[in-house]
Amino acid sequence: MYLEEKYIINSNFMYMVGYYDRQAKLCTLVKELHKTFIVDRSPLEILNDSIRCIGFDLRGAMETAKWLLGNKYMCPVMVNPVHRICVFPDKSSKNPATMWFNPCHIARTKSFNQKAQIDFTNGLSITHPSTLYSFNQKLQTAEQFRKMIIKIDNDPFSFKEDPKKGA
Repeated sequence: MYLEEKYIINSNFMYMVGYYDRQAKLCTLVKELHKTFIVDRSPLEILNDSIRCIGFDLRGAMETAKWLLGNKYMCPVMVNPVHRICVFPDKSSKNPATMWFNPCHIARTKSFNQKAQIDFTNGLSITHPSTLYSFNQKLQTAEQFRKMIIKIDNDPFSFKEDPKKGA
């Protein structure tokens, strides 16, 4: 594996996870469709850098997700609405061991020894230490959020802040 100084999330991104190097510095292990490498930045720094490339910031993206989804815990984040790249965490975003997944590259999930087995579009399979139900809930929320953002982007007047108010 090789070390990158910076990384911007792109359409090949599958997942990333915090990783401590030999000097106990938080870095990130990034898995793309055809390569794996380590980035000399934390996962939150990578997310913020990727979102800043399109003129926004991580804090604003997280607040927008909470506003649109209702004050949910562990909300997905729209990294790039132009390329429709959305990621979701498996734990609190503040936890350095959080894995961030791109739902577009998850082909299938299934249960394996009371854990979630995740099959990706490139044929890779990993076992995640959460239950299948818990992982699928987060995956479904991320896919709904992504579709919601795409719908708002295509027809901004179709969005209702509170569907219970008005007709």
